[in-house]
Amino acid sequence: MVKYSVILPTYNERENLPILIWLLARTFRENAIDWEVIIVDDNSPDGTQEIAKELQGLYGDSIVLRPRAGKLGLGTAYVHGLQSVTGDFVIIMDADFSHHPEAIPGFIKKQKEADYDIVTGTRYRGDGGVYGWDLKRKLVSRGANFLATTLLRPNVSDVTGSFRLYKKSVLEKVISETKSKGYVFQMEMIVRARALGFTIAENPISFVDRVYGESKLGGDEIVQYMSGVWNLFIDV
Repeated sequence: MVKYSVILPTYNERENLPILIWLLARTFRENAIDWEVIIVDDNSPDGTQEIAKELQGLYGDSIVLRPRAGKLGLGTAYVHGLQSVTGDFVIIMDADFSHHPEAIPGFIKKQKEADYDIVTGTRYRGDGGVYGWDLKRKLVSRGANFLATTLLRPNVSDVTGSFRLYKKSVLEKVISETKSKGYVFQMEMIVRARALGFTIAENPISFVDRVYGESKLGGDEIVQYMSGVWNLFIDV
């Protein structure tokens, strides 16, 4: 039976984690999917790890906790989580409820259509959308994606999306080629994947601004993004 592993990087997600895990478990069980969730927590001071341990008691081996000493970057969180993955496919998503588990069966169905290497969620095609953002943030996001797709031509509509399904071996290869960190990381992952010749499909998703806690997106991210687009334009 094919198994799907979710790598879930967390930092101060005590409020969101129990509900998210419950929804993931329900989604997988209702669709008869073999699953596990790898929680990679960066030493959250709010007690996220304690909640994760309680969830292990409820869900058993389906929940794997892999803590780290501190905030070491999203890319290294995936590398850390991959060491514990036992599934054939890996799903990456945010822990702040920006991504709803109900979209996962659609990702799996899309992947099976043509044995795609990657299925990436898109807010900007089909019935995808963004909810909870003001007009300014929507315009910034649209502009950022337009800039990247024009210069880098990855043939996807949402280069900064972080809700994706990968074949495990493909994710390992793409991560090994990716150099950037932070906000630019997801964009480079998809650009590198396309350059390596991997097949990519898109699945529309509804993106909802975080329910609990504070956004981790800072003002410096726009500068990092612009620099990242330029570096990839030169390098890839």
